[in-house]
Amino acid sequence: MSKNIALIGASGNIGSKITEELLSRGYNVTAIARNPEKVDASERVTPVAGDILQPQQLAETLKGHDAVICAASFIPNESEKLLEAIRLSGVNRYLMVGGAASLLNEDGVKVWDTLEGLPDGVMNYIQEGMRALDLLKEADDFDWTFLSPAVVIGPGERTGKFRLGKDNVVADDNGESKISYDDYAIALVDELEQGNYINARFTLGY
Repeated sequence: MSKNIALIGASGNIGSKITEELLSRGYNVTAIARNPEKVDASERVTPVAGDILQPQQLAETLKGHDAVICAASFIPNESEKLLEAIRLSGVNRYLMVGGAASLLNEDGVKVWDTLEGLPDGVMNYIQEGMRALDLLKEADDFDWTFLSPAVVIGPGERTGKFRLGKDNVVADDNGESKISYDDYAIALVDELEQGNYINARFTLGY
């Protein structure tokens, strides 16, 4: 089982929960962030400065790890640089914290097409998440997984009880699609260990 994991975006809401989940299962984490001082160092957590916009430098940090997880925010028009870093690193296993916009709702309509009232700046970040998935679908030189969260993700309980899906929104009986950061982290690390969605996207919800 992979034991040395490079986590890009380790200081964020989801990244910090993924770090906790990895540690609980015995992994060593290289916690990569633009501001590594925001990450608590420990015996098995090594904070390191890193920037998606500097792919060659980032690749040097990623080299030698068993897998790379990216929980960093999408940067409009820059996803190619992140994938360049993955390729240059030589690490074969890559898992990406994705977005929900490309999922299909119960009517077969993309979530993206139902979004209204968000500022252009926010929409640009959301759209880049969709573009990142399209770029991954063209990749055939490493093993990737893109995990789209439920439509609503935020603080909440760590229950370990959720349902998985592929390209369709996972919603409860009331039509609500939700997941906590903690349970998202469980699903992502489960995939790291089990490899059920190699070169594919999947999603989850309660």
